[in-house]
Amino acid sequence: PHGTFREYDMKTCTRLYVLTLSLILSLPYTAEAQESVDTRIARIENGLLPLLVVTNRPEVSTSLADLMVMERVPAVSVAVIEGSRIIWAEAYGLADVESGTPATTSTLFQAASISKPVAAMAALRLVERGVLDLDGDINEWLTSWRLPSNEFTEDEAVTLRHLLTHTGGLTVHGFPGYARSADIPILKQVLDGEGPTNTGAIRVDASPGSLWRYSGGGYTIMQQLLIGITGKPFHELVKESVLEPAGMERSTYEQPLPPERWVEAATGYRWNGVPVEEKWHVYPEMAAAGLWTTPTDLARLALEVQSSLEGESNRVLGQSTTEAMLEKGRGNWGLGFQICGRGRTLSFEHGGSNEGFRASFVAFAEIGKGAFIMTNSDAGSSVAQALILTIAQEFGWPEAGFRPRRMEAADVDRGTLERLTGLYRISGADFDIEITSEGNRLFVKNWLKVELYPMSENTWFTSEDATRFDFEIEQPGKAVALMIDRSTRAERVR
Repeated sequence: PHGTFREYDMKTCTRLYVLTLSLILSLPYTAEAQESVDTRIARIENGLLPLLVVTNRPEVSTSLADLMVMERVPAVSVAVIEGSRIIWAEAYGLADVESGTPATTSTLFQAASISKPVAAMAALRLVERGVLDLDGDINEWLTSWRLPSNEFTEDEAVTLRHLLTHTGGLTVHGFPGYARSADIPILKQVLDGEGPTNTGAIRVDASPGSLWRYSGGGYTIMQQLLIGITGKPFHELVKESVLEPAGMERSTYEQPLPPERWVEAATGYRWNGVPVEEKWHVYPEMAAAGLWTTPTDLARLALEVQSSLEGESNRVLGQSTTEAMLEKGRGNWGLGFQICGRGRTLSFEHGGSNEGFRASFVAFAEIGKGAFIMTNSDAGSSVAQALILTIAQEFGWPEAGFRPRRMEAADVDRGTLERLTGLYRISGADFDIEITSEGNRLFVKNWLKVELYPMSENTWFTSEDATRFDFEIEQPGKAVALMIDRSTRAERVR
């Protein structure tokens, strides 16, 4: 008995020793790894990279909190994947300014055009089942509504592949949505530009396959196509085929958002900090712009795509379909996603812009990395881009496309600055921008003062977010107007 006990005791001790040693050895690694992530997050929060680096001027960086104040972005929500798992999910700021409601990782944001690749996966699931054909005439499957034929479709019909890749020659780039109390058109009215619809009819005005042109209209046709084939409301169809299998627990395509979920939703804000009328718009164009979601849910979808590509998961799509979805075509577009790079640098991406909301994500197909940013402001794009650039640096992303733009500031004389200074009013808006100078430096001042750097005498950039200012000079006098990012005109008023 004594010998038996000793034998048992030694075996047990050996096992316990090995187990304990393993645990001890693993603890420093786990703690160190977490500390590394926490340290990186802190660096990101406190030192966002500028979108533009002016090489012959002092380096400029800012904290996330300061940039949010500068750009008047009330809330930012972030998720990051590394090593094929979510390692960081955090929300900052206010989901609603008036009530002081803080944003959380559960707060719903409008995904805007990020709705498109998620909806595309629902269509591709039907292709896998043999219900749809990627390359057949869509009018063969459309039932209660059909795409009108014309001279552009005589030789080439519009296909599902055309719809998903923006190559169908279809009209209507995007949709502004509708105030919640407004008359909301039904889908067929949107397709034909009738009734209370605020966009034109969706039609073919170029030969299908002849060019790449972004078309939310094409995805709206796809929405009608899927409803007709399945006989299900679109939001239910995508929930069953994509959202639930991918673990996107908080996401929905319901438009309008059910009242019981209003408390979960962020209020959208215009670029000047004014809330969107009735907090957010309604988008009957669900496939193109109707998804409510969170960065964490988008990260789960990306992880499913990455796993499917590796042949490790087919909860939504099989490996071969996922490979086809990420194949780069015309305009660097796949079947739903924008595709960049190749091999280790292959990424699938998308951005989104609804009234009062901006979102962006980048995920790598093969290396298990990605970032997902959602904001509740028209001015949120610059914050999202700065976060993605800084995350890319901190987490060792491939350099292609994920580094700040670099330029050298031009030399300008004091007379140039004097011609540009003044007060400018944005056309159609009761909002002024003041251009001031101090010594040989030029600043733009609205709610904060930001320095401008010259590329030439009349073209200037902000370093923080690379906003471009083009001044129109009335020779030999002062500037009479300026264009902001080549899209917003402001006239001199003083």
